[in-house]
Amino acid sequence: MDTYQTNITQTIIDTINSIFHNLFSSIDNHLYFILDKLFFIKPDILKESFLENLLGNSLSKSLLVIANSLLIGFSLYYCFKLLFSHFSYLEIEKPYQFIFKLIIFGICINNSYFICEKIISLNDLISSSICEIGKNIFGTDISFSNLLIELNSIIPVEESSFNIFSVDGFMKSFISFGLFNLIFSYSLRYILLKVFILITPFSFLTLINHSTSWFFKSWFRSFLGLLLMQSFVSLILLIIFSLEFDSQDLFSKFLYIGGIYTLSKANSYVKELIGGITTDISVNFSGIANRIKS
Repeated sequence: MDTYQTNITQTIIDTINSIFHNLFSSIDNHLYFILDKLFFIKPDILKESFLENLLGNSLSKSLLVIANSLLIGFSLYYCFKLLFSHFSYLEIEKPYQFIFKLIIFGICINNSYFICEKIISLNDLISSSICEIGKNIFGTDISFSNLLIELNSIIPVEESSFNIFSVDGFMKSFISFGLFNLIFSYSLRYILLKVFILITPFSFLTLINHSTSWFFKSWFRSFLGLLLMQSFVSLILLIIFSLEFDSQDLFSKFLYIGGIYTLSKANSYVKELIGGITTDISVNFSGIANRIKS
């Protein structure tokens, strides 16, 4: 009986190990290669036909039609406000001040595509420079693809030796789900950057009126925060690749987990520094449990 129970227990353990091995291998082989494409945003994001049609340089089509229409609306609003000020004696900005802002921000509105492209190019240059420095020092590309190769060399996932109930199995689980979480976070960041690019002309438009200028400040902090996250994570990757890892050293494995955790919290750190929005993906298990009970 004891032998029979032992065989059943071992069969269950082997089945669980096989399931998790197949899961982690599938994640490694099919998902992580897109992390570099998702995260390292380059100016060619603006070359997509969808964005080119919506945020083009043509004044006769795209979102610029709406932005320029609102520009005229802001002008009419100022004219009525200026006329009314003669009867109410309210102080408003001088006409030459308004005209100056109208010209400057009107130019910015109609060159939104160009401005976004240069901002993204500058950010890409900074992050690429950081990665290039790391490549020259460590002799390997600083990327998520190489991070995965380094991971699998430290905590291998061969089916014959993989054990989910071991320390290595636990670490592999944590790292795999941590990096899997990054895919959702970076996908959200990718979509949000496209959204912020689309509303760029309207953000410049709000600078014309003092009471609406807060929108531009919020947009700029959020847009800049999402972009600067790229350079910040490049520095984190540089630090991770600078560490010496040993598959037999438990301390170095925990350092690796610390690096993955830092990557997952990078957006929160950037948000604390400059403000903006967060793309952290988290699941509130207690909230789900409460809904199930109700």
